[in-house]
Amino acid sequence: MSHKYPPDKFAQGWLSELDGRTGIAQVMRQRYDDFTADLGGADRLSYAQRSLVERALWLEYWLAQQEQGLATGTEFDVGKWVQAANSLQGILSKLGLERAARDVPNLSEFIARRGAGQ
Repeated sequence: MSHKYPPDKFAQGWLSELDGRTGIAQVMRQRYDDFTADLGGADRLSYAQRSLVERALWLEYWLAQQEQGLATGTEFDVGKWVQAANSLQGILSKLGLERAARDVPNLSEFIARRGAGQ
């Protein structure tokens, strides 16, 4: 069953449950790709790192929703916002804020792989 929006409460795998036809799903999946690329690529990350990325994206979305509510005058719980912002900061610190270089083959390796059909 696919969903239009991220869940109100974090649930592992929420990103894969989003309806890919929606704009929010496309944005969130692009952010996941960008985030994991900055860490050297999803294929190089451990399960724990990928899980933290998913949590960071959910928290980022939740914080933005809270901030939008504040801007429109709906109820805003500053305590929950601060707790979520601190949690996001902790996750980002754990993952690292610097971009990681991907391993790329040198030219001769690249040509050899292309010739082998890889």
